[in-house]
Amino acid sequence: MSRTTCQYQRKPKNDQPVQDALTSLTIKHAAIGFWQCCYRLWKKGHEWNHKKIYRVYTDMKLNIRRRARKRLPERVKQPLVVPTAPNQVWSIDFMQDRLVDGRKFRLLNIIDDYNRESLAIEIDTSLPSLRVIRVLERLAAERGYPANIRCDNGPEFISHLLEEWCSHEHRRINLQFIQPGKPMQNAYIERKNGSIRRELLNAYLFNSLAEVRIIAEEWRLDYNTERPHKSLGYLSPLQYAQVKKEQLALSTPASETLIKFEAPVVDKAVESKKEIKLENSNSNWH
Repeated sequence: MSRTTCQYQRKPKNDQPVQDALTSLTIKHAAIGFWQCCYRLWKKGHEWNHKKIYRVYTDMKLNIRRRARKRLPERVKQPLVVPTAPNQVWSIDFMQDRLVDGRKFRLLNIIDDYNRESLAIEIDTSLPSLRVIRVLERLAAERGYPANIRCDNGPEFISHLLEEWCSHEHRRINLQFIQPGKPMQNAYIERKNGSIRRELLNAYLFNSLAEVRIIAEEWRLDYNTERPHKSLGYLSPLQYAQVKKEQLALSTPASETLIKFEAPVVDKAVESKKEIKLENSNSNWH
């Protein structure tokens, strides 16, 4: 009786089809993860199980690393002082709401802390850093550049684009970032955001961005010209600014009036006659 020996021989793996499928899939969809790859491959009719797909997936080093959160620089608490003149401090912040059809839109609010004047309410579905800069440039063309801009740590505000724009030698604007999770350090604009939420966003149903812009601009003009503010002595922002301007004019001492004396115009003919007359009188006296 012959004795036979059976040895297990490992079947060579043919991973090339899986690699080709994963390569074509990840080139088209660079951000999808492992399970998205699995379901997409199965949907196309491939019958590889998830273990094989995962082995090839990791061999190809397609594992998506979890992106580390950007660590913000430590923010120093800035005292919320009351400015003594316009353009000393502007505060900016974002809000968000939805149209009737569910589309989201954003609002960029900008105020002058001096008299709480609403400088702009910019509205669109997206407001990136470049759009923020464009709005600030438009306001600066009308009012001049502010000395300081106070804001939170939103991605549009911490971008290098806004930082470079503010630090330009022709502007020299100081960006004041509040501490994360401390919205009351930007209390002036947070107070205005609450008014916008109650009186504008929660009061209307908007069908389009055009409607939002029209009603928001009407609200802004009323806010600046008619709405009394308790912190401003129940004056509107523009009324408060006018009163302060008049008070400053009255308190400024009047400049000394300089009286300029002009030398009289001399008629040479008359002077020559006087000299001749004087000479004749002297000769007669002798």
